[in-house]
Amino acid sequence: MIEGNYDHDNRLPMSEQGTQFNGVQLNRRKFLKGSAAALSGFALSSCGWRLADVKPTARRTSTDTLYIYTWAGYTDDALLKQFEAETGIRAIADVFDSNEAMLARIQAQGGGDYSIIYPSDYIVQEMIDLELLQELDHSQINGLDNLFETFTDPGYDPGNSYSIPISWGTTGLIYNKSALDEAPTDWNYLWDNADKLQRRMTLLNDVREVLGASLKSLGYSYNSTEEAQVKAAYERLVELRPAIASFNSDAWRTQILSGDLLVAMCYSSDANEITEEDDNFAYVVPSSGSSVWADTLVIPRTAPNVPGAYAWMSFMMRAQVSAEITQRLSFATPNRPGYELLPEDVRTNPNLFPSSETIDRCEGLKPLGEEVGEIYDRYWTKLTSG
Repeated sequence: MIEGNYDHDNRLPMSEQGTQFNGVQLNRRKFLKGSAAALSGFALSSCGWRLADVKPTARRTSTDTLYIYTWAGYTDDALLKQFEAETGIRAIADVFDSNEAMLARIQAQGGGDYSIIYPSDYIVQEMIDLELLQELDHSQINGLDNLFETFTDPGYDPGNSYSIPISWGTTGLIYNKSALDEAPTDWNYLWDNADKLQRRMTLLNDVREVLGASLKSLGYSYNSTEEAQVKAAYERLVELRPAIASFNSDAWRTQILSGDLLVAMCYSSDANEITEEDDNFAYVVPSSGSSVWADTLVIPRTAPNVPGAYAWMSFMMRAQVSAEITQRLSFATPNRPGYELLPEDVRTNPNLFPSSETIDRCEGLKPLGEEVGEIYDRYWTKLTSG
């Protein structure tokens, strides 16, 4: 639970008491803004980013070029061109679809190509433990004092020694207001209305989020390490399984807009885009609690262009850049002056900047360790292959 004072109409956390934010996700947070099919295996150089080639590549060492490894939708052509115009460094962004895929590639290839990576918070801790990251020289990063207090000493990386946060959000449910007699307020809604939602709801394709939601619905922690609790969460999901259309983290977007779905588990940034596109939809963070996550910037230990990496970090910490990204790419910013530059309707948007009460109900995902992780994976495989 994140506790503390909140600024600007109680919508942004200002201090943290020993808890971390989280993020994980297959294909998370707007995979090509609903055009995922167009991505499969193709380079998107005209957009300034592309799907990462999983094959080994020649080491890219030019100091005139910065290779970035990020989530799809976290950069756009305008951002990359602005950076190049200001620094003379060409930025090229390869994209990954899950923290696990990113980590596997970095471990397999030593991270040699990339000088900036965008891991989620709990993976930062794992990358630190694996000695994959450079400790940051804060004197080379302008704008660190722009961060809200919550983000200056996170549990996953005390003192931001290896990472700086770039975005944050929550996980919850998006639903069609016009098609439901009753709005969901908690995870239990899915079980209580399984008959009405038969094959018209989806859950994320993510072991930690889905089992975490079920754990929360039972009154347990999203980060439970008790096998009996994880088993209970799995068994509850087995009850729901016949009503679930699929486990996916992106396809739900077009499906819910077309009317094929009534409810989908999703991330707040994705939900915000849908609700802005069509006001028949609304987003809710379940009352029993959910996850809250942050994505970060890190420099791998083998980064070939460290000066360029620091230049990117300083660029991204600028208030104006942060505010523009929030509005253009639909992410909550951890940057105080950037937040203050936002229009009032964005600052008070609860999808992006939830209240302190909502945040207090949420947890950040924590690394589970190999033994407990195998328990989660075992139950997840049984659930999704059944």
